[in-house]
Order: sequence, then structure tokens, then C-alpha cells
Amino acid sequence: MAVVIGVVGPHDLVDDVAATCEEQSGVSTLRLDYDHESQTPAIVEAHASAVEGWLFTGVVPYTLARNVGALTRPAAFLDYSGATLLSALVRLQHEGQDVTRLSIDTLPAAEVTAAFAEAGLPTGTLRTLPYRPEMTPEKVIAFHRRAPGHPVITCLGSVHEALRGDMRVLRLVPAVHSVRVALRQLLLTAEGQAQQDAQITLGLIEVASEEGLLREATALGGTIAAFRGGTHLLVTTRGPLYRATGGFTGLPMLTRLADHNQLVRVGFGLGRSAAEAESLARRALAKARRIGDVAAVLSLRANTDIVLEPVATGPAGQQNLSVIARRVGLSVPTLEKLLEARAAVGDMPLTTREIAGRLDVQQRTARRMLHRLELAGLAERTGNLTSGSSGRPLTLYRLTL
Repeated sequence: MAVVIGVVGPHDLVDDVAATCEEQSGVSTLRLDYDHESQTPAIVEAHASAVEGWLFTGVVPYTLARNVGALTRPAAFLDYSGATLLSALVRLQHEGQDVTRLSIDTLPAAEVTAAFAEAGLPTGTLRTLPYRPEMTPEKVIAFHRRAPGHPVITCLGSVHEALRGDMRVLRLVPAVHSVRVALRQLLLTAEGQAQQDAQITLGLIEVASEEGLLREATALGGTIAAFRGGTHLLVTTRGPLYRATGGFTGLPMLTRLADHNQLVRVGFGLGRSAAEAESLARRALAKARRIGDVAAVLSLRANTDIVLEPVATGPAGQQNLSVIARRVGLSVPTLEKLLEARAAVGDMPLTTREIAGRLDVQQRTARRMLHRLELAGLAERTGNLTSGSSGRPLTLYRLTL
């Protein structure tokens, strides 16, 4: 199965970068271009469930996504120093430009100095504006305009567009070597993350009512089964649990189960084998019993126990749509539309025709979607409704996701 890398950047760079990535065996890309760097966070959040890693065409879009907490997958950005910068210097020199008098943005000053030293060029009259999180395209444009006699090297498409009519401006384009280096580092990180996220996690749950347990298991990308002594066994992996608990801090499902149970105790064990995970889950459940009637504990190796606090939350799965999307094979936007449909009707059932209309799909497509949700415990059939014609009756579903 191919590793899917989301390539994010301006439209004129994304295709070339993605094509270089796809030369690597076992890699496919999702090409996501923007008109302006500020669109990056929204793009990343919308497609997070579809990729195993992110490759940004520069440090600016990478930083914008990182600063808003949108990076839930391994990420890397292309380096524009080294071979990329040297190639630009050669091009400017061939045009007869004085490459010792340049105005350069985004690149770290130390890396610019190193590249010039490697080329045997002086750096005394260079102007550099290294990237900082507070740096905006407007500030970069103003920086370059303060030295109209200096040719400009920029990493930002918006700056290039603003200046190219007034000054000699060259926009850096990443070298193929830079793309391959960044991709290699990203794949190593993504592989390590995937192995860590795949660690088996077992949860032992003491609760009087089974209501909602299947939905909770699905929201955690796992399954639920009866265990010994009336306890329930939840089987999942580290990745979904880590994301659902906000980095092993709070457990939303504890709050939801406590809404209709006076006693809810959960013990999670994270181990390298099923036997180790079960042993740790037993230890965690024993500690949860000592804490009180509503408690959850995660036990790790090296005698580490983490108390997971109850946290306020919405319905099960609402905060974990990317996990559910992967499990049932639907997109996050489709699940969001289904949530809107459920909110509009409350506990009232919907026909397959109504679901199809809300999703703007054919009825047979809606039936397939609802069947997947039903198998995952996120929808339930409540009966049939005759359509008043000779056609097949319309199945009624209550959405529980």
C-alpha cells in the first residue's frame, strides 16, 4: 500500500514537487495548491485524514500550519539554501547581475553566508531577512523596496508577484535534490510514527450499561467485546487513543458514559504485545478503582501511570472524525454533512432518500454509506417507509455518530 504524502504549496510548484516524490517507489501524493500562503491551515485541516505525511514547498506554509496546531501527521518542508540558492546565483550572474549585492528573504542568514562562502563570493553588501513567524508578505515587500538597487531573491510567490514589475526579482524554485532529501527524511519520520501509532492498546471497562460503548470503540478506531466478570474489552492502537485524549490528558468518553452510568472505570494498557498490554490494562483498572467511581487510567511500561481526566465533549466521535473516516471509508466532509443532518432532525429517523438528498448523492450510494455506518455502530435501522409507488420501500435510519 502506497504512503500518501500531501504536497502543499503554490500551484506552479506543487506539480513538480509531487512528480519528484512519485518517482520514489511506494509513494503517492495528494496535490494541494493555494493562491496565497494564508490558505495553508485550512487546506491541511480539510485533508488531514487522507495523508500519512505533509511536504510543504517552503518554510512559510509549514510554519503557518504548525502554529495553528493543524499538523497531526509528520511534516517537512523544502530547503531553499544549498543547491537551490547556488543555482539562482548562477542564473543571475549569467544575466549580468551583481550577485554580491542581493536582497534575500526567508532563508537563514547563516545558510546564505555559507552558500556564498562555498561559491567564493563576498557577503559584505548582502541584505537578508530571515523568516520569523510574525513576518508577513507586506513586511517582506517593504524590506526589498528599501533597497531598489539590489536584485531580489525571494521564496514567496506573493512577494514575487508584487515586485516583478518594479525590480529584478527571482523566485527560488526547489532543486530536485532538495525534494528528494526532504522526502527521504519525511518517510523515515512517517514510518517511525506509524510503528508507534500501531502499538496495541487494550482497555478494560467497568460500566453497568453497554449503551454507547460500540460508538466509543468506533470513535477510537477499535472494537469492543465482553471480557471476564462483566468487564468490557476495548481493542485499539496508540494513535487513535493519543489523538482522542489530547495527548493522553483527558478522556471524553469517560464523561459521555458517566452521563447514564453512576460507575465508569476504564483502564488502558499500552504495550508491545497483547499480553503486555493486557497486564498493563489490569494494573490501570486497579488504580482507577482506587481513585473512585468515575475514573480512567493509562498504564505504560516502566511503571508509568497517567490519570485521564473527564472532559466536556459532544457526541461520541464528533471530535475524532478523521479516525471514523478511516474506519468506515468515508470522507470527513461527508461525515460532517451527516452530523448536520442528525442535528437537524434530532432523534427522528431519516429515509435513505432524505440522506441522499442532503449528501447530493444517488440513493444506492447513500444506502452503501449507511450500511457502513450501521456495521460500525454509528447508524441503526428503525424500519421501512413505503414510498407510495411500486418501488422498493425506503429504509429508515437513525444516525448515532
